[in-house]
Amino acid sequence: MSKKAKIINSVCWIIGLIVVWEIVSFILCQTLGQEAGEKRLTSFHKIIQLFITDWQDLLVQAGVTLSRAGLGFLFGAGIGYILAILMSLSKIIEKISMPYLLIAQMIPILGLAPIVFSLVKDLNISRVVIAAYMTFFSVSVNTLSGLKSVDNDMKVLMYSYAAKKPALYAKLMIPFSLPYLFSGLKIAAPSAVTASILVDTLAIQDGIGQKIVYALYGGGTAGVFWPAVILGALLGVFAFLLITLLEYIVIPWQRERNGGTE
Repeated sequence: MSKKAKIINSVCWIIGLIVVWEIVSFILCQTLGQEAGEKRLTSFHKIIQLFITDWQDLLVQAGVTLSRAGLGFLFGAGIGYILAILMSLSKIIEKISMPYLLIAQMIPILGLAPIVFSLVKDLNISRVVIAAYMTFFSVSVNTLSGLKSVDNDMKVLMYSYAAKKPALYAKLMIPFSLPYLFSGLKIAAPSAVTASILVDTLAIQDGIGQKIVYALYGGGTAGVFWPAVILGALLGVFAFLLITLLEYIVIPWQRERNGGTE
């Protein structure tokens, strides 16, 4: 399927979803009453109206959530990448670290976020910590997988040229593992945004999560809930696309390889 056909297909799906949304919202309003129906599913055109009337505040809150998620993402990615390098250098470090990595990922984020917030007593630090926590595992595991995937013959060839460990990693291991790293980053980026939104709900101060909680429980109109939720989802998509663009720039040989196989 050509790119133009894919775009047309995606647009048709979006239009179809909007039409179905409007029909379901109309049916709910007719059967349950206008107010009750709007609480169940606000009509799409009203959501657009709320976006227009409240766009400045929504953008401010989105900036707060995204900035904290981005900072936590950078910390988590850095920690995960360094850990992956260390595990690839030492089997002992890998055997010690991997069980703890797996155990850490078994802790539900809904249970961990309140614990972190109660310990640090700061909403912004909590956002960063939870976003980093959601990032480092996928980055470390994917990067380690890439480092382990290097063909042994390539390593032997490097050693035959008297290459030391730093040169081996700089010229072979790290470039080879970059596609794996970006796979982990693309998984982690939306998760970091989700984590930041979750922490927003713990202390009703600012952020997209604050808008969602206020709409549900704080006396805000029910329709405000949907613009905040949709904007939160768009932030996750934006984070994913940003990492994809960075991958496109950093790994040109991967782009050429993919282009040659299409």
